[in-house]
This record gives sequence, C-alpha cells and structure tokens, in this order.
Amino acid sequence: MAVKRSGLGKGLDSLIPDTKMEKKMIKPVVKEETTAGNGQTMMKINDVEPNRDQPRKHFEEDALLELADSIKQFGVLQPLIVQKRKDYYEIIAGERRWRAAKLAGVKEVPVIVKEYTDQEILEISLIENIQRENLNPIEEAMAFKKLINEFKLKQDEVAERVSKSRTAVTNSMRLLKLGEKVQQMIIDDMISTGHARALLAIDDAEQQYLLATKIFDEKLSVRETEKLVKDIKNPKKEQPKKEVKNSFIYEDLEERMKSVIGTKVHVNHKPNGKGKIEIEYYSDTELERIFELLMSVRGGE
Repeated sequence: MAVKRSGLGKGLDSLIPDTKMEKKMIKPVVKEETTAGNGQTMMKINDVEPNRDQPRKHFEEDALLELADSIKQFGVLQPLIVQKRKDYYEIIAGERRWRAAKLAGVKEVPVIVKEYTDQEILEISLIENIQRENLNPIEEAMAFKKLINEFKLKQDEVAERVSKSRTAVTNSMRLLKLGEKVQQMIIDDMISTGHARALLAIDDAEQQYLLATKIFDEKLSVRETEKLVKDIKNPKKEQPKKEVKNSFIYEDLEERMKSVIGTKVHVNHKPNGKGKIEIEYYSDTELERIFELLMSVRGGE
C-alpha cells in the first residue's frame, strides 16, 4: 500500500485543491471582477501585482514573448493564484503568465483567490518554480535560505517540502558562499553549478572571479576546473634542477688521485660547481702517510 506523503513536497495540486472542494476560498469583492465559471474569477490585470518576495527574479525575455504570442491567440489558459492584500491582489503563483499577459495587451486574467500565510506563499512559489525548472541556482539557494532563516525551518524540513534530498538543499545553499560576481556568472549561465562548487574551495572572492572568468574564456570542463583549483590549493614545490653529471670526467679524476695517493678517492660534485673530495684510510699509519704526502706536494710548490 502506498504511503501518502505529507507537506508541500506533494506538489502544487495538493496545495491548490479543486476550487469546488475549497471551503476557504475568498469570494471576489471588487466591482471589476466577473465570474468565468469553473471556480475562477476574471480580474482586471492592473488590480494584480507580483509578490515582491517571490523567489524568481529573472524572466527570460524570449520565452515571455513566445508566451505572449500564445496568449494573444488562446488567452490565459491557466488561472493565476492570488491573495487579497489591502488595495490589490498579490500573485502567489503565475507571475510569468501575468507578465506575458501584460505584453500581450490583455486587460483581464483568470484568477483563483486564496488565503495563505507568508511561509506558505513562499513555499508555493518555490515549489511552482522548481517543478517548472524556472529558478536559476542562485534564486533557488536564496529561497531555501529564506525558509531557514525567516521561518526557522531545518534543512531536512525544507528538503521534504520541495521534494529534494537534504544534500541537494545543502549543496544549493553553499553557492551563496561564492562572491557576488561569480554568483552573477551562474545566473547568466556563464559557468555551471559544477564549476561553481569547485570554486568553493577558494576563499578569496576576487580569485574566485578570476578563475571563473578563466573557466568561461577557456571553456574548461568541471574536471579541468577541479584540477586547476587543486593545483592552486596545493602547489607543487619546484625541485632544483640537477646538472647532468659527466660521470666519466669525475671517475677519471678519482682514478688519477687514487694512483697518486694510493687509496680510494671519491669526488662528490654538486650542481652549483661546488663539492668535496673524500679520501679513505684504514689505519693511523695510513692517515699519517697521506698527510705527509699532501704536505710534500704543498712543499714542492
């Protein structure tokens, strides 16, 4: 038997029941409204205004124009969900349709009047946009943050309401730790969220932006970006360049000194041209002999 899920994660249909069954629906009170049937109300478009706190801030112009053309031909097919305010009706769901209707020159739009708390309004707007994939990653993250900060929800509660995993909500909100310039590049679709998550390892906002610009200009993949960030965080220590040792020269010198001194000699040559000569001896007597030999060479100068 299927278990019924509770909360707003069930989708908009569960939040906005069939108007025939809705008992709390507010009846229209303004003179300009006309009944459209099926529980909807026709309302002057100028009596309706967007919700200033709605998560979605960016609307693609081309998509709005396409919808406006459709509205000119067929009208607004899906009603807006609104709530009565002091002297206007505030949009809970359907701002995109409202904007397109204005572009189309429509004078009236179908609405359903509801009554919700501020928290429910935010959740409904968030769910509607997520279901339609209308929010960019930064808008989504800011909406999650608002639910947590203003309405004191926990991350797992937010995740349940929007039908996402807690990890997805956490990763989304982490994007807000990026600098404003990088966030704008995400909004403008210049870099992906995969690139953005890699940049979170960089603390400095200006360095984040420089790297984000490099990602965009050079069309770096997420994997290339991760490697670039890793190299910046853990730079490799430059190894001193070793000079190629002409071993046969030093071996020849060792043999020639050995023939003179009569014991093993090792030349330890360093790349900077310095080094040391090691002379082996096996007894005090042999040490004294080597010493006298070297002194005799000095005395013969």
